[in-house]
Order: sequence, then C-alpha cells, then structure tokens
Amino acid sequence: MPHPGQAPQGPQPLPGVETIIAVGSGKGGVGKTTLAVNLALALAKLGHRVGLLDADVYGPNVPLMLGINAQPKVLPDNRIEPLDAHGLKVISVGFLNPGDKPLIWRGPMLHSIIKQFLGSVVWGQLDYLVVDLPPGTGDVALSLIQTVPLTGAIVVSTPSDVSLQDARKAIEMFHQMKVDIVGMVENMSYFVCPHCQHEIDIFSRGGAEKTAKQFDVAFLGNIQLDPELRKAGDSGKPSVLDGESSPHAKSLYDFARKVVTRVSEIKAVAPESVIQIQ
Repeated sequence: MPHPGQAPQGPQPLPGVETIIAVGSGKGGVGKTTLAVNLALALAKLGHRVGLLDADVYGPNVPLMLGINAQPKVLPDNRIEPLDAHGLKVISVGFLNPGDKPLIWRGPMLHSIIKQFLGSVVWGQLDYLVVDLPPGTGDVALSLIQTVPLTGAIVVSTPSDVSLQDARKAIEMFHQMKVDIVGMVENMSYFVCPHCQHEIDIFSRGGAEKTAKQFDVAFLGNIQLDPELRKAGDSGKPSVLDGESSPHAKSLYDFARKVVTRVSEIKAVAPESVIQIQ
C-alpha cells in the first residue's frame, strides 16, 4: 500500500464513469475518428450517457465532425468543463489548439495532456467514455492504458492487406498491455453503386472478419464506403443523427449495439475490472 500522501500507482478509475472504450487503428486513413464519433452518438441515441475524448493529438478532427467551434470553460478549481454536442460531453485538443498550427509534442507532454483530459475534466456520470486514439501504437495509447483501467478496445480497419497488417499490430499491443478487445470493425467494406445498386469491393472485403477469427476476437460488423457518411462528418452533423431508419446510419447503429453486447460480455467474465459508478 502507498504511504500516506503518496500518489497511488497504476491505472485509477474515473469516478462516475462506468465504461471506457478506446477506439484505435494500426494506421491512419481508415475512418477511425468517423466511427468513434458515430459510435458515441449512436450510444447516446440509444439512451446511454456518453462522453467523447478526442485523444488524437496529431489530428484532432472531432470538433469539425461535431460542428463545434468553441473553447471549454475552466472552472475556479482549475477543472475543465467539457463541451456539449448533440447530447455528448466532448473534450479535444482541437478546442485548445484550433486552426492549422500543428502540435509538436514529445512523450512526456503527451502523457500530461492525456492525464489532464482524464482527471481534470468534469465528466460527471457516464455510462460510456469513448476515447479516439491516434493511429498506431505510440505514446498516447500507452499513456491512456497506464492512466485508467480500460474496459476494452475497438480496432478499426479497412479490408485491405496493408490496413490489416497494421491492425494486427494494434491488436497485439492491446493484448500485451492486458486490455480486452471489444472487437474489430471493417470500415469502407464495400461501395454501393448509386446507379445500379451493385456492391463493389474497392478495398477487397472480409479481411477484418477473417483477422478477427484469426485472433479470436469479436467481429463488430461491416461499414460501407458511403459518400453520405463523409459529407455528414464534414458538415458537423454525423449520419447517426438521422436515426436508425436512415439507410446511411443503419450499419452504424448495428455496430453500436454489438459494442454494448460485447461490453456486457467482458464485464460478465471479469467483473473485478469494471469501473464502478461512485
């Protein structure tokens, strides 16, 4: 046990936050942030209390995708009040560093900002905190894992061999860090021709499902390559806001429901790892 006054060691639960899910990928360009944003919004639309932490410090795109152009309020006790977007509590480096100026940070600085976003933000009572990680297996993911006990991680990949090669590295990183894998999701899985409705496998198809089976992790579904999904994100009004009846949102809601199911399964197997609401 630590001595009186000594800071506790190891990951510490966030009071009031029941489930923390990291959304990662082995490489960039696979639509990871798009899926993280739509997952968080879909969970909220399904009745859950949800927060979204944009930890992609090198490319914080969450403010654009949610249509937010503001700065969070710093409270008298130096804690940070997250912004609200479509019912989500949101924090992002993009709020603190708007515009096109890049952030050039070394490891200790990255660890510090992740700890601040987790410990100094007033998240309140949340059923889910979705964390959008940067691509790859670098410092931010390690800092997150070292700071809070994750319920699990989602790995996003396209069906291409190049994407899957890097996704396997992300899976192995989470395994080595003793983080449960919620599952893999295949983004840009297929394209539906708007003229003939024929499905075209632009980046191949089915690779993520095969990889999930290979690593004995759950497969969370196929998300089609949909121009409307991109337009919705660019406009700050993600597709899931149109509801489950929208053909552009159905696969995203299916994805969210599978995540809910997998989280329940993970907690049933390892109840001691669940972050209790306080």
